[in-house]
Amino acid sequence: MERDLLATKDLLAGIALLSVALGTAPATSRAAEVRPVLVGGYDAGGATIADVPFTSGATDSITANEGVYVGAGVSVLNDDKNIEFLGAANVKYVGIHASNGNVEWTRFPVDALVFYRMESFRIGAGVTYVISPRLKGSGLASNINASPDNALGGLVQADYLLGKVALGLRYTFLEYKTGGSTSKSDGVGISFGFTF
Repeated sequence: MERDLLATKDLLAGIALLSVALGTAPATSRAAEVRPVLVGGYDAGGATIADVPFTSGATDSITANEGVYVGAGVSVLNDDKNIEFLGAANVKYVGIHASNGNVEWTRFPVDALVFYRMESFRIGAGVTYVISPRLKGSGLASNINASPDNALGGLVQADYLLGKVALGLRYTFLEYKTGGSTSKSDGVGISFGFTF
């Protein structure tokens, strides 16, 4: 119950952070374009947070930054078309599945980036706030269970623009804390975006 209350408070804090970022986005012009956006991608890297052995003798692992993410948000582009704010709420997931057990690493990042745009390229930086990270095992992996603290980190991203589509690379700077231990979640990723 207490964890659910904290998760709700953190979700509200993330929404408030996104709202503040939207309020301070390049809105000095009355002609700014505000559009919905869908984002997605895959991230890799970071410290190993789970090793899963299989009965065949093989093992698989999950790293702290690893996962597929999808989300939705807003893009705010100034009237000069050279500064863009992008805010998105995402779900990020990776799992290892076997006949006798599963391990899943789930979290909810809220990203806020500011880009400098050229005609077919943009480069930017911002923050990510990860809400309710959870590593959970089931079956023979039921001994794997961790809920790190929510984490604030940084992002840098560069995208190639093809009309309403953005394809790019990003790097995440983040650290998860569980009790007294920390796990680095720094790593590289590929990104996709579609602006309506």
